[in-house]
Amino acid sequence: MKRYASIFATFARACLVRDMTFRVNFLLECVTSIGWMSMNLAFYLLIFTFTPEIGLHTGWTREPFFAFVATGLIINSIVQALFMPSAEELTEMVRSGGLDGVLVQPLDAQFLLSMHRVDFSAFANGLIGIGLLAWAIVRMDATPTPLAWLLYPLLIVCGVAILYSLVIMLAAATILMGRNQSLYDFWFYLTNFSRYPAEIYAGPWGSPLRTLCTFVIPILLVVNVPARVIAMPLEGQAVGMVLAPMIAAAASLALSRVVFLAAISRYRSASS
Repeated sequence: MKRYASIFATFARACLVRDMTFRVNFLLECVTSIGWMSMNLAFYLLIFTFTPEIGLHTGWTREPFFAFVATGLIINSIVQALFMPSAEELTEMVRSGGLDGVLVQPLDAQFLLSMHRVDFSAFANGLIGIGLLAWAIVRMDATPTPLAWLLYPLLIVCGVAILYSLVIMLAAATILMGRNQSLYDFWFYLTNFSRYPAEIYAGPWGSPLRTLCTFVIPILLVVNVPARVIAMPLEGQAVGMVLAPMIAAAASLALSRVVFLAAISRYRSASS
């Protein structure tokens, strides 16, 4: 583990040097991300001028909802900074034969393929998320308990693990198909469901979707559970609610590993 941590630190340092070589581009990427997020926050503020909460009696009033948005920003910024840049390169690596060079390295292929690139500009949204979370918590009626503060980072890690597993399975699909340029598009469409409270998925169409995105593809657990823990008082069902993303994260990581190894075993060199 220490060896892999040292290698990842080397990757990250090299990526930071590359980003700082082109500082203007780095700053433009940060400004673009912040600008896009600012427009979204303005849209949410506009919504709350017409309604006191998202969904009737859901508890997602303005400050808790912004804590929800902040949690999503933090989780997604980690995934988009650490894992997505590497995954986006995989299509070209499969097509050009670059994957061959990865597989002969004396390191785990999944580690190399998913963590050799770091996009530091993606952390800009995470910093916005931390600031937004602090703003929301200060203004909420109920102050988070010490237990909530202990659980929150753990559940953030679980959410990151679930999204990482999804990245790995999409990467495995790229290896099997040989060409998958819609990887990021599919990622965006799927993770879009996690951007809103689970309570909005109700009714004849919403309820089946909520079940699918909770128990089959646990995407609704990624943001909803940590945000609920930090933004609302823990109640009697809190134990099951907190255990759900932990179990989902462990199951997702195990499944993604199996799928990735199966894809690698079927891979044939680009020259084949």
